[in-house]
Amino acid sequence: MADDQRDYNLNEAQKGIKAKYPPIQRKYEYLDHTADVQLHAWGDTLEEAFEQCVMAMFGYMTDTETVEPLDTVEVEAKGHDMLSLLFHLLDEWLYKFSANEFFIPREVKVLSIDRTHFRLRSIGWGEEFRLIKHPQGTEVKAITYSAMQIHEKEKIEVFVIIDI
Repeated sequence: MADDQRDYNLNEAQKGIKAKYPPIQRKYEYLDHTADVQLHAWGDTLEEAFEQCVMAMFGYMTDTETVEPLDTVEVEAKGHDMLSLLFHLLDEWLYKFSANEFFIPREVKVLSIDRTHFRLRSIGWGEEFRLIKHPQGTEVKAITYSAMQIHEKEKIEVFVIIDI
């Protein structure tokens, strides 16, 4: 399913929310993987590629364009190298969704990446996920290290397999 958008069969209210805000620029796609899905995200900077990877994960759960930027949530992550930093960033955002807040962002911005100490600060604008308002996609159970990659060449690219 190498497609960056999923068909959520939006109702009229969801279409109305999408019409209220500018379209989200997506720099990600979903790649088929046995029993799971691989996120492929990219950007002009490492920060943008990480942001897009977080949004790809949430885009698999719902149409993020139906999310309104009503609340702000900050997420910090730390690791022991860049791969573990990416893993923990995704894991922390997934925790914000699945633990008790059910927060789903419309947009995520990586504020800073410390490449020496492998720390990261990010912020997201969104709201509480509610089935009555947001179309249901596929639940993301966990982030995996399997085949995780970060490529920093002309275009920064990241690949992450998520357990669904």
